[in-house]
Amino acid sequence: MASKSSARLAALTVAAVCSASTVVLTSPAHADSVRVHDIQGSTRLSPYAGKQVTDVAGIVTGVRGYGSKGFWIQDPRPDADPATSEGVFVFTNSAPKVAVGDAVTVSGTVSEYVPGGTSSGNQSLTEITRPTVTVVSGGNALPAATTVSARSVPRAYAPEGDEAANGSVNGLTLRPAKYALDHYESLEGMNVRVADARVVGASDAYTQLWVTVKPWENANRSGGTVYGSYDSQNTGRLQIQSLGKPADFPDAHVGDTLAGTTAGPLDYNQYGGYTLVASELGTLENGGLERESTRRQSGGELAVATYNVENLDPSDGTFAAHAETIVRNLRAPDIVSLEEIQDNNGATDDGTVAADVTVGRLIDAIVAAGGPRYDWRGIDPADGEDGGQPGGNIRQAFLFNPQRVSFTDRGAGDATTATGVTKVRGRAALTHSPGRVDPANPAWEDSRKPLAGEFVFRGRTVLVIANHFNSKGGDQSLSSQYQPPSRGSETQRHLQAKSVNTFVKDVLATQKNADVVTLGDINDFEFSTTTRILEDGGALWSAVKSLPRSERYSYVYQGNSQVLDQILVSPSVRWGGRLSYDSVHVNAEFHDQISDHDPQVLRFRP
Repeated sequence: MASKSSARLAALTVAAVCSASTVVLTSPAHADSVRVHDIQGSTRLSPYAGKQVTDVAGIVTGVRGYGSKGFWIQDPRPDADPATSEGVFVFTNSAPKVAVGDAVTVSGTVSEYVPGGTSSGNQSLTEITRPTVTVVSGGNALPAATTVSARSVPRAYAPEGDEAANGSVNGLTLRPAKYALDHYESLEGMNVRVADARVVGASDAYTQLWVTVKPWENANRSGGTVYGSYDSQNTGRLQIQSLGKPADFPDAHVGDTLAGTTAGPLDYNQYGGYTLVASELGTLENGGLERESTRRQSGGELAVATYNVENLDPSDGTFAAHAETIVRNLRAPDIVSLEEIQDNNGATDDGTVAADVTVGRLIDAIVAAGGPRYDWRGIDPADGEDGGQPGGNIRQAFLFNPQRVSFTDRGAGDATTATGVTKVRGRAALTHSPGRVDPANPAWEDSRKPLAGEFVFRGRTVLVIANHFNSKGGDQSLSSQYQPPSRGSETQRHLQAKSVNTFVKDVLATQKNADVVTLGDINDFEFSTTTRILEDGGALWSAVKSLPRSERYSYVYQGNSQVLDQILVSPSVRWGGRLSYDSVHVNAEFHDQISDHDPQVLRFRP
């Protein structure tokens, strides 16, 4: 496992190097001996970019022999300007022939490397490339690591970008005492340390995790850090990687602590922005995190859940674990909307679209775990038309417990036929059940179309719409050079939200007090414009907002606990049935997760 993780991390880093761009700000020129802080300058871009520098002196503080190969040097004689870093990365493109503690002089070309390429919007990393290195002496003491702490990191996250530079902060003079991103940038390439840092993003397969130096910052009871608004970026977050053996990297859950000192050079990468590349790792202390379980629904309550099972296909070894989650942790909900169900041969791209084997294996595993034998409904997508992993044909599917609810089959639709709203015995009904909502709308191009179904619980009709909106892929990161960062992916989600909202309004125009549940992986926050469009006109309300703010999350990304999965309800459900909501934290905060999403459960009395 360690070898596999190491290879994957190296592959990712090499890919980042190959896709990166170099920003050359001046025509090449020669500049005689300068110091590291002269190269770094007081903005994000080096005043020496594109120039040759000679005999830049420093102590080697870290050596990276994988991925983006090179080493860090730091000048042990700093200047008096807090905005100028004393460290810089020397890119060798092959295994470096220096050791930590060597005093060296470096000659080469200064460049600004943008992880992920300029189109990513990422900040650049100042480097010395094509170097000639002279080792002057060995075994020198390293410059003392600069402490990154709650006291040193400012409360404000980033300055507003320069309008004249399309919102970029690159040319702005750093203000490390005022903005967190400026503070981290002023330490780029330097040896830094954190002490007794709490984990806010679990270890992943690429031997990285996230900590916070501000444990009180928007904390939840698990020890995580909640992302509750676009202006609450959580400045204490910092990614941790390791310069040591991947096998030595800790398996940490959210809420654990890296006790003692974690120290190493401060890097910037495509996958997390500012990153402490640790040559010294603190000792892992268990925070006692345990997987949650919700309560069982009463006889008169309908329990509806959403669960993204992350590209589940018949070859996976997670069926028993998913079944255990559904039976034990979710208490066997009456209806389960599943997202990311793949077709019967997974990522094999041969035209297969049916998913009966995939769903059937999960149903059998649920029975083996002591749960009910669920029935299910779904609609196969057209091959390759719904996005996701190529060949996988992911889609939503309904599981339902026939001992508790019944499904109203009415003219089952197909991949391209839209279901509509009609009236049957005075109540809103679907023209196709199961059916797809507005599948021809361009909003759903290369994206999952909503699945609608008509259920009956204790004589009351409940319409359920299962969703999996467009992903956030391609959005600029929180640590982007553009502030505020662009969220281009939300344009499509806004159109998708409008489509679903319009459909729900048609239902409510037919029956004002219809019970409608719209749920799934919305891929957007409860405070987002996407959610506001879904809620437009009071047609729906996101029930996760019934929870305390500290408990509103279903996903952890770059150390931020956030909402992506939601259950939205019509007014009759919100006001009429003693609504109970639970975000059941079983995956997102754990290093041994079987999905990157936490399931959500809604209970109410129709």
